[in-house]
Amino acid sequence: MAVHLNWSVLTQSSLAFLHRTFHEAPAPPRLLSVRSQKLSSGSGDPFLSNASGFRPRKSANLDRPEASIGASGSSSYSSSSSSVIDFLTLCHRLKTTKRKGWINNGIKGPESIADHMYRMALMALIAGDLHGVNRERCIKIAIVHDIAEAIVGDITPSDGIPKEEKSRLERAALKEMCEVLGGGIRAEEIKELWEEYENNSSLEANLVKDFDKVELILQALEYEMEHGKVLDEFFHSTAGKFQTEIGKSWAAEIISRRNSWLGNRPN
Repeated sequence: MAVHLNWSVLTQSSLAFLHRTFHEAPAPPRLLSVRSQKLSSGSGDPFLSNASGFRPRKSANLDRPEASIGASGSSSYSSSSSSVIDFLTLCHRLKTTKRKGWINNGIKGPESIADHMYRMALMALIAGDLHGVNRERCIKIAIVHDIAEAIVGDITPSDGIPKEEKSRLERAALKEMCEVLGGGIRAEEIKELWEEYENNSSLEANLVKDFDKVELILQALEYEMEHGKVLDEFFHSTAGKFQTEIGKSWAAEIISRRNSWLGNRPN
């Protein structure tokens, strides 16, 4: 059965935000329900045309002998494949949802949530080795850290949602997404990685938190140069908040390039 958010505990600002995000009817707004839906030819994004979503399915235990290819295991593979495709289709929204900070600053055709996470994963891949840091885990954290935004959207400070409430909304959305995937080892891993990042509870999370801010200011510099804008707020909001030497070093390089660009920029 799908998990639904308890709307009674949400503030008016949260309700208004989610209403704007999903274009729901005025009352009562609700999060996308994750129930059964099959895609049909030419139907477009099911989350824009039909808010019914997908049905969570029980995951197939592919470690069991009876889950082997053939008549005895075909149904298990079918169920697992269906859950996987449902989950991946839900994640499609990460590719199409634009990052709100850029929209608020009038950037045309801004990056998506998936764009942001992809370059963070590249950062984890190319970063120099750090003692005690698991590179593969950093890549995984980067890939999943904003995954709940497939349901709740990109919540920014301008939305007026308290940090604790934002975390609660995203945690509930993540739980629902993992049910779509069918539960199991991979779903548990996604939840664990997300919580690790959310709580900043490991060296890997520290580093990926820095990558999040580095990617933000690098993108801000690129938009400044492309659109001739000055996007000071993104540099001010991240200043002094880098936790790792890599993060500090990369941020300093970006700031140096920005200062050079600003110095040569026509008035």
